Amino acid sequence: MKLPAMVVVAVMCVPSACLAQDRFFFFQTDRLEYVEHTKTWLWDMQGWYGSDENKFWWKTEGELDSGSADVAELQLLYSRPVSAFWDVQVGIRHDFEPTPSKYHAVIGMQGLAPQWFELDLAAFISEDGDISARFEAEYDLRITQRLILQPRAELETEPESVDPSLRLRYEIRREIAPYIGISWHDEAGRDDFTSFVVGARLWF
Repeated sequence: MKLPAMVVVAVMCVPSACLAQDRFFFFQTDRLEYVEHTKTWLWDMQGWYGSDENKFWWKTEGELDSGSADVAELQLLYSRPVSAFWDVQVGIRHDFEPTPSKYHAVIGMQGLAPQWFELDLAAFISEDGDISARFEAEYDLRITQRLILQPRAELETEPESVDPSLRLRYEIRREIAPYIGISWHDEAGRDDFTSFVVGARLWF
């Protein structure tokens, strides 16, 4: 599926009613951190613009090594609630790095599971017809009003990898929270390592 077809599919899913609703803006940097083992900087950001019923999401993540991006992607999604705690999302994803760049169609769900686990599940179909999936889960364990321990896990099918991690953050304000942590990476048994991380979580 080529990019124009993906765009048409995404636009067809957007109801005209969303244009008449009150709209809001949200931005969050989930992770902006330095990874000690690989000596790289990692970013994981997302945001949305829209109403309670209709949102336009963007998500981006990647890694910087010596000032240049080794991995970089951007997702543009239309999101609509299917229950009180779950949204279904459709749109496109563009992988800028590694080259050659590639487009994917995206369909996924994002929301809260019982016990307030935050989940993000997505399936991707590349322009070459390859199918892959990604699963992310995290949980905030509040130790004090400002100190929060966050277990997190990410699984991908392409490349096949698993990334569990643990971060301890301190909320200077709710919008600004530096953290330290430890992460483990395993890529199909070929490239595994444990690393300390330091970074910040930001939102407004």
